[in-house]
Amino acid sequence: MPTDASPAALPVRAPLAPVPGRPVLDVVIPVFNEEDDLGPCVRRLHEHLTRTFPYPFRITVADNASTDRTPEIAAGLTAALEGVRSTRLEEKGRGRALRTVWSRSDAPVLAYMDVDLSTDLNALLPLVAPLISGHSDLAIGTRLARSSRVVRGAKREFVSRAYNLLLRSSLAARFSDAQCGFKAVRRDVAERLLPLVEDSGWFFDTELLVLAERAGLRIHEVPVDWVDDPDSTVHIVRTAAEDLKGVWRVGRALAVGALPLDRLARPFGDDPRDRTALHGADGSGGVDGGLARQLLGFCAVGALSTLVYLLLYSAFRSGTGPQTANGAALLLSAVANTAANRRFTFRVRGRDRAVRHQAQGLVVFAIGLALTSGSLAALGAATARPAHSTELAVLITANLAATVLRFLLFRAWVFPERRVPAFPTSKDSR
Repeated sequence: MPTDASPAALPVRAPLAPVPGRPVLDVVIPVFNEEDDLGPCVRRLHEHLTRTFPYPFRITVADNASTDRTPEIAAGLTAALEGVRSTRLEEKGRGRALRTVWSRSDAPVLAYMDVDLSTDLNALLPLVAPLISGHSDLAIGTRLARSSRVVRGAKREFVSRAYNLLLRSSLAARFSDAQCGFKAVRRDVAERLLPLVEDSGWFFDTELLVLAERAGLRIHEVPVDWVDDPDSTVHIVRTAAEDLKGVWRVGRALAVGALPLDRLARPFGDDPRDRTALHGADGSGGVDGGLARQLLGFCAVGALSTLVYLLLYSAFRSGTGPQTANGAALLLSAVANTAANRRFTFRVRGRDRAVRHQAQGLVVFAIGLALTSGSLAALGAATARPAHSTELAVLITANLAATVLRFLLFRAWVFPERRVPAFPTSKDSR
């Protein structure tokens, strides 16, 4: 039985009852130039659902302006397989495809998966079962659960974990894996959420989940077995940049209360605890109102730290070599950076844990230094004599990643928010 400590304690929804002539589940497969994988994917999924899914289903191929034979193959699958249909969009964007198909679907449960079928299909029924029974509103596959079995490269593993750390520290997200291409939502929930989601690309999933969480909706997580597709066409750097823009946009909107979350409260219940889930105990929208201030403070301190570093390097360089001058200037500017962020960005007062904060700040500094130095080393190993412009591009990209990582570690590890309990414990009251 839910307690008062659970803001998402909404009434259990009624189980979904099949309607004759309509599918219970509509699985969308967004594709762009997937002429090689589309046929095997749809046939395999169709066979699996026919064999294991106890209700009528539909598979919808959402073609995102493909320029190869993908539309022809989709049309052939529609003609050959019962319960398969396709739709054509003249603009790219996974979020746009999902919004279009989900908005038109008559199925009470809507899902999607990537065309490469990296996720084991045996997780599909556990994914949608809580939605059919009425015990959850959304469901996501997670590759980051302890019981998940994942095979993928170190780069993608790092990017995935770093992105989810970013969501936890900046948007206070509690779901574990935002970008796994394996999700489902009840149609009545989607009807309320979709008009509020602005993104039409890869950030669509994250924005949908953040809004759902702020509305106090139940998000069910299913550990999945997942094998990376080595031929994936996803551009990691471009996708990461778009995701960062989305995080900033949603975080800023939540911090200033600009999202119309009240529109979600009415259809999902009028319990005061539901409004707490929407706005937080202080009406701030679920993200602490200091996020925008912290970001501005962090950027200002970073700019001043860079200036201090340049001045120190110039002073030390006159009496010693470049490596020594660089190391000394970086060390002193890092200490000053941690102290300034402690005082002005995160507003930590007094000497309590000051030494510990400095030690943690040096660890964060070392991680950033390793990231930038490692990027240059990798460039040197890949190219004998890289152009100066290439070195600058690598350094700018690495420093941007190091800066984002430094902010996340400062916020989540070095200067985490210290919550005051609402009621004194027995130890406090003595």
